[in-house]
Amino acid sequence: MTGPSGVGLGETIVLVAAASAALPRLRRRIELSLAKPRSLAGHARIASWIAAQVPFYEFREPYCFQADNAPAPVAAQRRAGFERLAARYAARFARTAAETARTAGALPDWQLTSRYRVPFPFAGLIRNAFPAAVLASASQGCELIDLDGNRLLDLTGSYGVNVFGYEHYKECIARGAARVHELGPVLGTYHPLIADNVARLQEISGHGQVSFHMSGTEAVMQAVRLARYHTRRRYLVRFGGAYHGWWGEVQPGPGNPVPARDTLTLREMHPATLRVLRSRSDIACVLVNPLQALHPNAPAPADSTLTGSVRRAHFDRAAYAEWLHALREVCTQRGIPLIFDEVFVGFRLARGGAQEYFGVRADLVTYGKTIAGGLPIGVVCGRADLMRRFSAERPADLCLARGTFNSHPYVMGAMNEFLRRLDSPFVAGCYRDLDRTWQTRAAALNERLKDAGLNARVAALSSIWTVWYPRPSRYNWMLQYYLRTAGLALSWVGTGRLIFSLNYGEAEFAEVSDRFVAAAQQMQADGWWWEGVADERAIKARLLKEMLVARLRRHSSGRSALRATDTAALGDRA
Repeated sequence: MTGPSGVGLGETIVLVAAASAALPRLRRRIELSLAKPRSLAGHARIASWIAAQVPFYEFREPYCFQADNAPAPVAAQRRAGFERLAARYAARFARTAAETARTAGALPDWQLTSRYRVPFPFAGLIRNAFPAAVLASASQGCELIDLDGNRLLDLTGSYGVNVFGYEHYKECIARGAARVHELGPVLGTYHPLIADNVARLQEISGHGQVSFHMSGTEAVMQAVRLARYHTRRRYLVRFGGAYHGWWGEVQPGPGNPVPARDTLTLREMHPATLRVLRSRSDIACVLVNPLQALHPNAPAPADSTLTGSVRRAHFDRAAYAEWLHALREVCTQRGIPLIFDEVFVGFRLARGGAQEYFGVRADLVTYGKTIAGGLPIGVVCGRADLMRRFSAERPADLCLARGTFNSHPYVMGAMNEFLRRLDSPFVAGCYRDLDRTWQTRAAALNERLKDAGLNARVAALSSIWTVWYPRPSRYNWMLQYYLRTAGLALSWVGTGRLIFSLNYGEAEFAEVSDRFVAAAQQMQADGWWWEGVADERAIKARLLKEMLVARLRRHSSGRSALRATDTAALGDRA
């Protein structure tokens, strides 16, 4: 029997069945696409391909001072300001920079961070004029002291380790080492202090099981492995831009040479993501870094990618708490372990970390950085059923996670000192009115910047700040060098992340504010924030044209430097 179109009944049934089978897969694919970030963060393969196509090129004079098509007088103003600033920088950091350069050739980590402090076309110019000076001989209070004797107000936060001030950690390390000295570096046998550490972490985290590791990255790796082991599911869900360490599964896209095939990068604070979580049965865990509350779906801000004014940051505590509650509800309904990565924010937002701060209990929590009193550490706290590393019914089915230096006696000693001090009057004073203190300080600095007509503002998640720029400019990244020369210590990401320790008093913060405003005023006086720039779209268009010119020049002559004659065809707008 055939139908009107000549297709047999059997064939029709097969086609209908195939279409019916394909529809759920199609619907699932559409749901996943809608839940991905609008940026390339949710499309790792495309992002990696695009990154591989970006040609290297660098600017030469005079174009490096007028990449926004500024007129000649403005370019001359910038050049003069640049030379004055470089001279002050060289005089201030002469010995520190020289000693840094002497060791740099053997340190790949330094080579990377040195190369990516500013957008790459300007990097050669900057490295020559402002060589990295990353050595320090001492710390005291809120200051770092370098080899030239400069006392720099510290805004690096030691990558988040320094929550309570360096003297606090010096004491934790010294007293902790004294308490375990008789045992020494014995591994595999625990020091008795581990029992008190476990008890205190159980109380802080609200979970009954604790495991110790050697870094925050390792702690996150173990939490995800445990979730997959117990759920027997495949996919890890993370959110666009979030950082969870450098291992492959949580770093899809550029920076990872191997595709992360079992990771889904979804859009934070969006209902489409909740729909995906509700509809799929193959999700092993949801991984949240609460630091993303400051810039949801965007990567950690760094001056190396500050090609215009696209950096935006804003913290809404109530909105992010609402999102976490929604995640918690869906994960509970679907039996998906919810993991809080508190390696960075743990103990900085509150004594009980992000769980306490946002009022949401995760199934697994990772800690690191500050929790061992300044020594290397990673910790996982979680529900007993998720932390178990073996199956009672399947004795050969294990979930291994071992490390030679896990639970090192000296780490346990410094950790015990740190955890005990959480109940001290000093720490209680640091936590008192914490949010109000730092939001008030951020608002006051923003008011000064606005009143002075300066193109910089700060956004704050408690003591974690980022600088953003209201007006488009190709030179916003220059602010970091004015700040450094003014005596503010910044990490290699520049103005992307300012991390204050909680021992900053009003006098110390007032000094930071004064230096910040003075540096921004000098940058403006030197012409870097010329107001003739059209808009962000014009900057992006110019960038694309530069890349095209660079590729053509490289193919035709092998040169990587762009000069004014090369860019004559770029148009007359920035």
